[in-house]
Amino acid sequence: QVQLVESGGGSVQAGGSLRLSCAASGRTFSSYRLGWFRQARGKEREFVAAISWSGSSTYYADSVKGRFTISRDNPKNTVYLQMNNLKPEDTADYYCAALLRTAQRNWYERRDEYDYWGQGTQVTVSS
Repeated sequence: QVQLVESGGGSVQAGGSLRLSCAASGRTFSSYRLGWFRQARGKEREFVAAISWSGSSTYYADSVKGRFTISRDNPKNTVYLQMNNLKPEDTADYYCAALLRTAQRNWYERRDEYDYWGQGTQVTVSS
């Protein structure tokens, strides 16, 4: 069982930066692949970024490539999402998620592959 708690959301102007954190409980954190998803009002939850258990592989949605960076600190049981050059269209609730096992090659972008989800943190970007 893994519990995930996001933090770091807030309001920022376009072009600004935020760093989201997701702290996890449990001693097997390093065994999990981790992802960030977001959901804007009236829209479906969409993939943002993901990272392998070791941190050696990262994956990004095209809309955030070059602006967002996902990283993890296994001893601290924490995954981060550094968001730079934010745009109004980045406004959404952001969720972190953990996945233990998968046979899917594109596991990172599949919501149904993730086993645990956090409660979300809100990000608002004003123009």
